[in-house]
Amino acid sequence: MKHKIVNKQNNSSGCVVCGDRNKFSMNTRFYDLENGNVVALFHTEEWHQSYPGRVHGGLIAAVLDETVGRTICVVEPDTWGVTVTLEIKYRKPVPTGAALRAVGRLTRNTRKLFEGSGEILLPDGSVAVECRGKYMKMYPHELVDTTFLDKEWYRIEDADEPTELEL
Repeated sequence: MKHKIVNKQNNSSGCVVCGDRNKFSMNTRFYDLENGNVVALFHTEEWHQSYPGRVHGGLIAAVLDETVGRTICVVEPDTWGVTVTLEIKYRKPVPTGAALRAVGRLTRNTRKLFEGSGEILLPDGSVAVECRGKYMKMYPHELVDTTFLDKEWYRIEDADEPTELEL
């Protein structure tokens, strides 16, 4: 099913998940969908491996953590999530050299905390990894200084931006 993209989220220059200036980053892009979910698009490389041909589970956990943690931004754009708990279920190996998607959704939202769930989808659409997480709500100025927000937190304009995504 196709879903319309309603917003593209910012990236952080040095992040291992989304950093465009970190040579080991997964260079992930995050999009808010019309249904309230967040989708992350990323490509795995050989240097992301644990066993040959398989992405390290910790990197996959990091992508899911960030994807689900960003779901709060759909309903509270000036709020960031800080991980309290993250439960991961690995169902299938995640290959290197693949274009992949992660999907995150907000499942509970309270004054100080929120919860969410998500999956890593393989190119054929099957679920490779699932997660559930709980996050503390924080505001950017509580976590980083204005230099970071001014110089290292920005929206990357890609020439081939999608307008909708198939899930």
